[in-house]
Amino acid sequence: MSIRHAMLALLSEGPKYGLQLREEFEARTGEVWPLNVGQVYTTLQRLERDGLIASAGSDEDEGIQKTYRITDPGEEELATWLRTPPDLTSPPRDELVMKVMVSLHVPSTDVREVIQAHRRYLVELMQQWTRIKDGSPADDLSIHLAVDAELFRLDAVVRWLDAAEARIRRAISEQTDSEREPKGAAVSRPRSEKEKGVRQPR
Repeated sequence: MSIRHAMLALLSEGPKYGLQLREEFEARTGEVWPLNVGQVYTTLQRLERDGLIASAGSDEDEGIQKTYRITDPGEEELATWLRTPPDLTSPPRDELVMKVMVSLHVPSTDVREVIQAHRRYLVELMQQWTRIKDGSPADDLSIHLAVDAELFRLDAVVRWLDAAEARIRRAISEQTDSEREPKGAAVSRPRSEKEKGVRQPR
């Protein structure tokens, strides 16, 4: 998540001060991503250093009264960011994926039990998010969008666990069948019509 660009988006509506930016950020994102004051002011300082915003007003009370506005370069930066797809060319180092892959080679560990434990946790999370969504006002678009995104993400992880478990079961089954097959067994060949006792035409 780019706090930097979220600040630019909020300032594109007009000048605002630090605490106002934090409050509006949390409100606009459905309060899913809490933001502390330190993050806000550190981001604003960097944006000002880069010429993307400008400040005006007093430095009293640690800059709470100082207001910030977006500059023309900031508007251009925001427009570019909004239209640039995120880099999805390389898969992220997902901790859950790594746990499942590693557990395949850990002695005395049943990877299917590992998968089941994570699946239960994900289902509980989805139920919690659903309760949050059901308890939110119908016209609170921000929270509904944020919760929908999280539910879709968690559902995709559950479906991946289901697919991984099915693939692992097939691999174990094939390995077991291979170990049961007697070594050196003769390969059966098709019987000829003569061997089958079929009368040949004269």
